[in-house]
Amino acid sequence: MEDNQGLSLSGANGASVAAYRQAQRELACLVGDPLAAAEAAIVASPEMTMAWLLKAWLNLLGTEPAGNAAALACCEAARGLPADERERRHLAAATALAQGRWYEAGLLLEDLSAREPLDLVALQAGHQVDFFTGDARMLRDRIARALPAWQRGMEGFHAVLGMHAFGLEESGDYAAAEKQGRAAVELQPRDSWAWHAVAHVLEMTDQPAAGVDWLRPNAAVWSRESFLAVHNWWHLALFHIALGEAGEALRLYDETIGGPGSSLVLDMVDASAMLWRLQLRGVDVGERWQPLAERWHAVLEPGRYAFNDLHAMMAYAGAGREADQQAVLDAQREALAGAGDNAVFTREVGAAATQAVRAFARGDFAGCARLLRPVRSRASRFGGSHAQRDLIDLTVLEAAVRGGDAALASALAFERAALRPHSSKVRPLSLAA
Repeated sequence: MEDNQGLSLSGANGASVAAYRQAQRELACLVGDPLAAAEAAIVASPEMTMAWLLKAWLNLLGTEPAGNAAALACCEAARGLPADERERRHLAAATALAQGRWYEAGLLLEDLSAREPLDLVALQAGHQVDFFTGDARMLRDRIARALPAWQRGMEGFHAVLGMHAFGLEESGDYAAAEKQGRAAVELQPRDSWAWHAVAHVLEMTDQPAAGVDWLRPNAAVWSRESFLAVHNWWHLALFHIALGEAGEALRLYDETIGGPGSSLVLDMVDASAMLWRLQLRGVDVGERWQPLAERWHAVLEPGRYAFNDLHAMMAYAGAGREADQQAVLDAQREALAGAGDNAVFTREVGAAATQAVRAFARGDFAGCARLLRPVRSRASRFGGSHAQRDLIDLTVLEAAVRGGDAALASALAFERAALRPHSSKVRPLSLAA
């Protein structure tokens, strides 16, 4: 029994393989419900090792608070089953990630992909680990190493191109990234990650009008049954903000980003980031913080992943939820004393960024800038993309403006204008003489 790339599957039968292959296809495009398909494979054959491990990965790669425990249970179920060397490496990597050892998981998956470059699940899991740890080089090179083993016509090739496109973009090779991303979409129009990779290119190269033209006419294609839909709507809203169309961005928030009320952590990250960006521009977001903060409160276990803590703090600060704000800071202090890799994420960037958001919301603009300035150049160390982490630079700039630090505000504005000559003109700074 083999998967979509011809790799062997221990303990599988015909029905479990069919369900597993469906899960693979859905995961390759980030559409549908691959978790349900993986569970169907387990029901069809409880002895199928990779079905349990795929379920583990699917529980881990959304950074959901309950995901680690669910993934560990899957790993335990797989541990006693027959497995080949590839499957044992998956088990070791998934277990490491479920236990908070992000860097170890990334290395284990790196070694797996070096031996089995056609293992698309390993490539996707590793790519997401690189994203969550902010490793731009490995986002590119993990996929570049595997590419020679792939060719046009192979199932899943579009996903490899789309991942390579995103890695190229995060590494600053925008022309190659756009070419790869568009090629991936041409091969498979449902590939959400490839649409997203090109959107990142147009964001980083300051082409908001082209970004709107890329995403808006094709929304029915990339948003349908996609669990990256909210993020791509977020990208579209960013383009409208850059064009000076904050009202359209707010409408998109209400209809597609935060308004629908998703409690998935990755969706709430986008909702928090969008409202924060709009408030930085002086947009009145009304009572929108309140329901978002309530959703964060219902699911967040602070101190597990610093990038999520930061975005939860935005919602808690925006909604004025003092107890929740303090709970995040307390959890981060505990995380700093822990052994998991989140201690690194928190120490390097997360603690300062989270405290800075609270300071900004309280009107302590000088304190906000003081906290963020030392970490803004190393912000990749706590995960996310360049486009997401741009929020830190925007917050420092606005803190300097509102705090009356004319010299710093002017310097930061000139810096930004050099990189984003179109969007930087939308909201000229009112600097003190």
